[in-house]
Amino acid sequence: MKNWAARPALIGLIVPALLGLAWEFGVRYGVVPGRLMPPPSALWTSAVAMVRAGELQSHIAATLWRVLVGFGIGAGAGTVLGLLTGASLWARLLLDPAIQAIRAIPSLAWVPLFILWLGIFETSKLALVALGVFFPVYLGVLSAIQDVDRKLVEVGRVFGLSRFGIVWRITLPAILPVWIAALRSGLGLGFMFVIAAELMGASEGLGFLLLDGQQMGRADSILVAMITFALLGKLADGILVGLSRPLLRWQDVVRAKL
Repeated sequence: MKNWAARPALIGLIVPALLGLAWEFGVRYGVVPGRLMPPPSALWTSAVAMVRAGELQSHIAATLWRVLVGFGIGAGAGTVLGLLTGASLWARLLLDPAIQAIRAIPSLAWVPLFILWLGIFETSKLALVALGVFFPVYLGVLSAIQDVDRKLVEVGRVFGLSRFGIVWRITLPAILPVWIAALRSGLGLGFMFVIAAELMGASEGLGFLLLDGQQMGRADSILVAMITFALLGKLADGILVGLSRPLLRWQDVVRAKL
């Protein structure tokens, strides 16, 4: 058990490995149609061919750039507006109803409008990704500020903390875990929205690879793009968690142990 605990990443590979083996043998023994569901061995061959041709790397680079830039814009705007509406009652009354109404608009409804406003090039794609990231970050920050324990603020005042001291010593530590969770949620939505963004006339990117695979009838290209999306999303989330871990080191929480 201790050896497994020292290698938690290996435990997470058990289920994908078992599913991959079942998929491979299901195709080989005719249980699963290989033309529509190419086995992992065929997907590996296709992925290697794409890498050697330089095709997969260019698609990954284009998608990652759109996600990271859109994430930065959306997370920044969501954090600022969340702080503003959470800290100010007047700002919340003025801005939050409109933001909540806009949040109810389906994401795909923005596609034709962004194309009309911003064209079919990078600006519209980045705007759509940023929009997807904005709302979970905004809601997370807003709700975190509203949920700060009033008794902690009163204790800070009793001990003579200034307004800035209360924000720095009480409010920010209280909202930090929720903010990081909201960033993780926004990052995941960024990867989802980039697919819709890359259907807006893109000539490269994993979303384009999905569309191209559909038009050419290549299930292997579609599945390679989907698996690459999953791996990139998991990698990006892991990096975000790793970067945020030092900020949350002060927390005394129960963690799962093997």
